[in-house]
Amino acid sequence: MTRNPTQPNLRQVHLIHAELHNELRAAGFPVAAGQMGENVTTRGVDLLELPAGARLHLGAVAVVEITGLRTPCLQLDGIQQGLMAATLERDWHGGLVRKAGVMAVVLAGGEVRAGGPIAVELPFEPHRSLEPV
Repeated sequence: MTRNPTQPNLRQVHLIHAELHNELRAAGFPVAAGQMGENVTTRGVDLLELPAGARLHLGAVAVVEITGLRTPCLQLDGIQQGLMAATLERDWHGGLVRKAGVMAVVLAGGEVRAGGPIAVELPFEPHRSLEPV
């Protein structure tokens, strides 16, 4: 937004998969849900593998549309030194893998409760891979 204030806000909601919290705790980073700045923590949804434009139905009426990957920032190291690096890795091609969740925009507001249902609606093909936003 700083570089181009006319661009749309693609970062309205930050979602992290609880499995990342488990992975980080096993690596010595005792993070709790919400501590890394996420608005929604999911379980059993492979957020990082969803295509751009996938919609998540959260509870009865709330809907968010995935816009891209969250790029982890140095603020994570304020929680615990090394946490930012722990949310990054390299794939077998040497490409950077961002594991710090995804960003989304709100399509329909509504009450979202812990333990509530999440339904995934994929966009029409061809699917676009997630890029950092």
